[in-house]
Amino acid sequence: MTVIPELALRQIERWCARRVPEHLRDRLTVECRVRDGVVTIVELHADAGTERDIAQLRLDSFGIWSMLRSDGAGGWLADPDGPVASTPPPLLGRL
Repeated sequence: MTVIPELALRQIERWCARRVPEHLRDRLTVECRVRDGVVTIVELHADAGTERDIAQLRLDSFGIWSMLRSDGAGGWLADPDGPVASTPPPLLGRL
């Protein structure tokens, strides 16, 4: 299992916190969930009681990050031309 570095996790959490304008935060939030070297970014809709997967950031054993996007049906799609990076912010900039 790959451990997510604390700095990388904080970068992703900051991105999530800034994703929603302040006036919408009582109805919509974006958060990240960590499991087994994978960070899943999720949009939570409080008024509807629903959530929607946005993307997954995956860290490999060499310290390289890649991103998959939600297919909207519970699966994940890799972008064949998708970038990889040594830190999450360049990938988050593509969302």
